[in-house]
Amino acid sequence: MRLRSSVFLVLGLAVLVGVTGLWGCAKKPVLSGGGPTIASPAPGTVPGGAGSATVPGGAGSSAGEIPVARPEAPRETPLPGQAGVSGSALPGGAAAAGMSPLKDIFFEYDRAVIDAGQKAVLDENVRWLKTNTSARILLEGHCDERGTAEYNLGLGDRRSKAVRDYLITSGIAANRIGTISYGKERAFVLGHDENAWRQNRRVHFTLQGR
Repeated sequence: MRLRSSVFLVLGLAVLVGVTGLWGCAKKPVLSGGGPTIASPAPGTVPGGAGSATVPGGAGSSAGEIPVARPEAPRETPLPGQAGVSGSALPGGAAAAGMSPLKDIFFEYDRAVIDAGQKAVLDENVRWLKTNTSARILLEGHCDERGTAEYNLGLGDRRSKAVRDYLITSGIAANRIGTISYGKERAFVLGHDENAWRQNRRVHFTLQGR
């Protein structure tokens, strides 16, 4: 009887051990927290490690920070008479082709007498003519629009001859000087006021040859 009980006890323990082993094998393995983890990519970047590129909309960028090329400021172009513009570059300057480097002589209304201020200008012209000894000139007498055409032709003639006489007295040879009168027919400045008239009462120097 005692032997039979021992056999049953041994068999029961064996069955218990077998059932326990089968239960342990049926469980699924659980990963521990120490294993490798996969990080989610940061917003605005393309995965790829050190060579990843930032895409628009990522951290540190905004639509308002896109660089826009600004147009170059327009260059100012200088007007005649401003610094940086030489006289030879100005229309009608003394260096223009066919223009005389000699200055005009101006007169008072209905007069052919050279005043003191205009004599100083004439003296400058005399110095130029003495330096350029081969130059020949034509003196053009002009008037403003007032008066008859016939009268102004005579007045222009007297003005041109007054300048010629001054040049001859100053040492310029007479055979280098010619005179002509245009009266009021070739106005230098168009207008019907004193500002225009005073610029038209003149003797103009035209170079005939050098």
